[in-house]
Amino acid sequence: MKLLLLITLFLSVSCASSSKSINYKIDGKDYQGYLATPKNSDGKKPAVIVIHEWWGQNDYAKMRADMLAKEGYIAFALDMYGEGQTTENPEKAGELAGNVYGNMKTAENRFKAALNYVKSLPNVDQNKIAAIGYCFGGGLVLHMARAGFDLDGVISYHGTLKPFGKDVKRGQIKGEVLAFNGAADPMVPKAQVVGFNKEMKAAKVKYQSIDYPGALHAFTNPGATEVGKKWNLPVAYDEQADKDSWSKSLAFLNKVLK
Repeated sequence: MKLLLLITLFLSVSCASSSKSINYKIDGKDYQGYLATPKNSDGKKPAVIVIHEWWGQNDYAKMRADMLAKEGYIAFALDMYGEGQTTENPEKAGELAGNVYGNMKTAENRFKAALNYVKSLPNVDQNKIAAIGYCFGGGLVLHMARAGFDLDGVISYHGTLKPFGKDVKRGQIKGEVLAFNGAADPMVPKAQVVGFNKEMKAAKVKYQSIDYPGALHAFTNPGATEVGKKWNLPVAYDEQADKDSWSKSLAFLNKVLK
């Protein structure tokens, strides 16, 4: 797999961080990532890879990368679809996500390209890397952990908890796992949560699964309620769950990376 990286454009600068678009190629196809870096970038920093929702590499994933940079992490929001594709139509989003789900080896290659890029950055500590993901991305970061990628920790927010294949075996997951779920989310039903807990315990994984009562799918995204009403989807923002999960996430990342 060939990976060509071209740094293209500074998008924004704040007192705490700077960010830029990253164009890169995987097997001849264009991808558009987003790199957010702490303003104070002296020395080696821990890094976090962000995988977007099924809507694609939109502003929400980039916002989370910026939030991580302001906390002192180098954050890279990868492009899982290619060409920076995004959509606001759930039918199209389902098609794009389905293409990834249908070939998880390709998804692993795309994640590996992002991981290799992050490790190539001179200000990244290669021994301190985690990954987080939302909805579609949440399921994928769990898959990457199950696939044995060298990650100190992964965090899934309202992502599918079912493995894409067989349950993970003991020793396959290298780091710690944190999963946030909406207890009222029909896309991640209770049986799935129970199965996930059983799988993690059987594999002796150091993990935590947190359910938020009354929370629906996409509860961390402030735009979810409007989307749910527009498309009649069981998604809605939950401010309390969002703030609590982010606070717990920062504590988790501080533990596994610092």
